[in-house]
Amino acid sequence: MSSLQLKGRRWMELSLEEQRVYVMRLLDALEVTDRDKRLKVARAILYLAQGVFDECDTEADVLYWSRHNVFLLYDMGIFTALLELLSMEIDNNQACSSAVRKPAISLADSTELRVLLSIMYLMVETIRVETEGDSPERKAAREAFKTDGWLLTFSPFALLLFTMVTKFCSMNAPHFPMKKVLLLLWKTILFTLGGFEELQEMKVRMREQLNLSPLPEDSIKVVRQMRAASPPASAMELIEQQQQQKRGRRSRRPLVKQDSLDTYNERDPFKNDDARDEEDDPEDVDSGIEGEVDPLDRDVIIQPPPPPPLRPPTERVSFPRGLPWAPKVREKDIEHFLETSRNKFIGFTLGKCQSESPLLIGQGEEEVEETPAEILYLGMLPSLSQYVIALLKLLLAAAPTSKAKTDSINILADVLPEEMPITVLQSMKLGIDVNRHKEIIVKAISALLLLLLKHFKLNHIYQFEYVAQHLVFANCIPLILKFFNQNIMSYISAKNSICALDFPHCVVHEMPELTAESLEAGDSNQFCWRNLFSCINLLRILNKITKWKHSRTMMLVVFKSAPILKRALKVKQAMMQLYVLKLLKIQTKYLGRQWRKSNMKTMSAIYQKVRHRLNDDWAYGNDIDARPWDFQAEECALRECIEKFNTRRYDKNQNSDFTPVDNCLQSVLGQRVDLPEDFHYSYEMWLEREVFSQPIQWEGLLQAQ
Repeated sequence: MSSLQLKGRRWMELSLEEQRVYVMRLLDALEVTDRDKRLKVARAILYLAQGVFDECDTEADVLYWSRHNVFLLYDMGIFTALLELLSMEIDNNQACSSAVRKPAISLADSTELRVLLSIMYLMVETIRVETEGDSPERKAAREAFKTDGWLLTFSPFALLLFTMVTKFCSMNAPHFPMKKVLLLLWKTILFTLGGFEELQEMKVRMREQLNLSPLPEDSIKVVRQMRAASPPASAMELIEQQQQQKRGRRSRRPLVKQDSLDTYNERDPFKNDDARDEEDDPEDVDSGIEGEVDPLDRDVIIQPPPPPPLRPPTERVSFPRGLPWAPKVREKDIEHFLETSRNKFIGFTLGKCQSESPLLIGQGEEEVEETPAEILYLGMLPSLSQYVIALLKLLLAAAPTSKAKTDSINILADVLPEEMPITVLQSMKLGIDVNRHKEIIVKAISALLLLLLKHFKLNHIYQFEYVAQHLVFANCIPLILKFFNQNIMSYISAKNSICALDFPHCVVHEMPELTAESLEAGDSNQFCWRNLFSCINLLRILNKITKWKHSRTMMLVVFKSAPILKRALKVKQAMMQLYVLKLLKIQTKYLGRQWRKSNMKTMSAIYQKVRHRLNDDWAYGNDIDARPWDFQAEECALRECIEKFNTRRYDKNQNSDFTPVDNCLQSVLGQRVDLPEDFHYSYEMWLEREVFSQPIQWEGLLQAQ
C-alpha cells in the first residue's frame, strides 16, 4: 500500500492490516542516516504510543488507543529497533564531549534520548500491566516480551540503563535525562523480576519445594489491615497549646485524649481520629493530630485533663483482639536458648557440634537455576559497586535536604529550558517542575533499590548481603537519615503538581488559564502519594540493611536516628509507622532506661504493631554494655563469606582454595592426567628423585592415625 493511500486518513479509520503497513514504513524510516529525519519518525512513533490523542475525545479513548498501538508496535519489532538507536545515542562520543564542554545544559541537549526513552517506557509499562480485557494474544505477547532476549536473557536491558546511570554520574554524559532513565530502569526491573505480590507467590512456591512450613501470614494483607497510631506530642507543641488557652481560646480540655494508639480515621489520615473532636470548635482541630505525652518527655508539667466522656456503644468500631503478627523465632535463637539453658541448669554444653557432623564432603559443582534475578545479578556483579554509588549520588542530589554544590551532579538537565523564565508565573511553574522532577527521581531510586534487595534475598542470601554491604559502605544509612531530617509532614503533603497539565487530561480538555494563585493553591489532595511511597521505600531499605546486624544498628544509635524517626511517626499512615517502629525497636535497648521511660507510648506502639520474637529483650537491654561493638570485624567477616560465595559460584578460573574437593579414592585414581610428551623418557629419574630418595617415616604416619 502506497503512502498516498494512507495520507489524509485518520488512524482510527485504518484497518489493522493498514496500521501494520504504516508501522512497517516507520520502522524502515528509522534506519535512515539523517538524524533529523530519524527524530521526526521517532516522534511519529511516540505519538502512536501516546494514543493518537488528537483524534480522541475522552481520556478513556486515549488510553484505549495507546494500549492498542503499543502492542502493535511491539509485534512489529519497534522495541528492538529503538534499543539499537538508544545504544547508538549512548555511544555518541561527539554529543557527550559537546555536553561536557557546555557551561549549562538544557532540554535541547537530550531531545533524541528523551523521545526514545519515552517510547520505551510507554511500551514497558503498558505491556507490564495486565487488564481484564486482554486477549490471549496480548497475554502471550506479555510473556514473550518479559522473557525477550534483549530484555532479559542475552544482555539484560537493565544493564544498559545502569551503564547510562554510571556514565552520567561520572560526568562523562551530563546530558543524559536521568529521570526518564531511572523510571525506565525501575519499570524494567519490576517487569522482569516481578513486584511484591509476585515475590510473595515465589516465597510460597519455594517453601513448598524445600518442604518448609507455610508462612504464618501474608505480610502484604496484614499491613493493609493495620491502623495508624496517634503520635505523641512534643514539648513545644504542648507549650503552644497552653499559650492558646491563656489567650482565652475556647477549649474543652488542654490536651486531646487518645482513645487508643491504633485508632485510624479512614477519611483523613492526617486529622484526629477521635470522633469526639467532630463536635469541637474548628480552631481546636489542629491539635487533634497530637496525643497525650508522658510528663517525663517534656520540660513543662501540664496537669492531666479530666477523663473525657465515653462514646455511645453504637459509635465504637469493634476490631479483632490480639497482635497482628504471629510470633517468629530463628533456629539460631533456639540453639542459643537451649545452649544457655543446658549450661545454666546442668552445666553441660554441646559446643559447635549440635546438629551436623564436622566432616564436610565435597558435593561437586553447584547447580544454579537461571532465574531472572540470577541472570541480573550475574550481569551486575562486575560493576555492582559503581551502580550502587551512582544511585546513591542521584538520591543525595534529589533529596529535599540537600544543598546545591558546585561539584555535585546536575540532575536538572532534562527539566531546565533553554531560556530561563522572565515572569513570576513562569518562575512558579518551573519551580513546581523542578520539585516534581526531584520527587520522581527519589521515588524511582527508592523503589528500584528495594526491589533489588528483596529479589536478591529470595534468590540467594549472599547476593542480598553483597548489595546491602555496598549500600552501607556508600553511606546509605546516614543518607536516608538525612532525608528524614526535615519537616516530613510538609514533604508528605507537598503539592508539586499541576493537574491541568497531567496526561492525558491536557490533550483532550481545553487548557485553563494558569495563574499564580491557581499554581500556589495546587491540587485538592491532602497528601502526595508519590512522596509517601518514597518514604516507605526508604524506611524499608533501612530496615533491610540493618536487620540482625549489630554493628549497623549501632550506626543508627551513633547517628542519633531516634528523634528523627520519632518525628516521622507524625505521618498517620499505618505502613510507614510500622517500619519506623521497627527501626526504633532494634535500637531501643541501646538508648538507655531514661529514654524508654520518657517514650512509653512509643514503646507501647512497638509492642502492639511489631512482630515478637523469642528471647528478644528489646525493651530491657540486659548486658548491653558488656557486648563488644567492632564494626570492622563484623563487616570483614561478612565480606569474606560473600567473596567466597562469588568466587565459588561465578569465577571460572577458580583457585584451589575454593574448588570443591573430591574425597572418593576410586574417582581420584580413575582421573586421566595429561602428561608432557617427554615424560616417559625421564620417568625413572623422577621416580628415583621424588620417591625412592625421600625418607618416609611410616611409624609417625601410623601414630598420627
